[in-house]
Amino acid sequence: MIFDRPLVPAVLVQRYKRFLFDAVLEDGRAITGSCPNTGSMRGLTTPGSRIWLSEHDSPTRKYRHMLEMVEVDGTAVGINTGLPNRLAEEAIKAGQIADLHLYATLQREQKYGRNSRIDLLLTDPQRGRAYIEVKNVHFSRTSGLAEFPDSPTARGAKHLEELGDMVEAGHRAVMIYLIQRDDCETFRICDDLDPLYAKAFLRAMQRGVEAFAVKCRVSPQQIAPDGLIPMDEPACADL
Repeated sequence: MIFDRPLVPAVLVQRYKRFLFDAVLEDGRAITGSCPNTGSMRGLTTPGSRIWLSEHDSPTRKYRHMLEMVEVDGTAVGINTGLPNRLAEEAIKAGQIADLHLYATLQREQKYGRNSRIDLLLTDPQRGRAYIEVKNVHFSRTSGLAEFPDSPTARGAKHLEELGDMVEAGHRAVMIYLIQRDDCETFRICDDLDPLYAKAFLRAMQRGVEAFAVKCRVSPQQIAPDGLIPMDEPACADL
């Protein structure tokens, strides 16, 4: 995914109300912008951090700037939760995630489960259906290791249960952890921050749900899927 125009560098002053941030542009102007991530953004909200912003000229937008990336220890980390589905789709079409590229059709945001929507639905006359759930990952507290989630997520556990239901109904179900940073070589489920999610993950794997972790190359010019990295599943094996 190539940005329509290069992102604008700035320095983070603060992120607040989960959907707003203050920053200072390179020319010294102080601005307020929107944050397309309502999660905790653990480790990515330190005042003084170098950040990158997209600019939007639409007269219907209240804020011209939107936060896209935060630099952590020299690494640009994508925080926009609106991008992972698109990036996962790119990875699938590029043949980076098992045999998912062999399905004939791909649909977005389809209703399924208990009043839910699946991120991507693949269908094929011979392979049947594959339900794809995508999770955004940007948390890393150990060098080279990406983790999810960075805070408790009951909704995420529900999604795992619903994917398991799809497997038991005779379909294929896949969880994709889309990592918007390129400094991680392995991935694990963060069982200490959310043991209930880790238990739900283990149960989903036992029911036949598949899981893949996809790393991305991240820069102010583009974010691009860069293939699979190993998943450290034993982290929750004793739960």
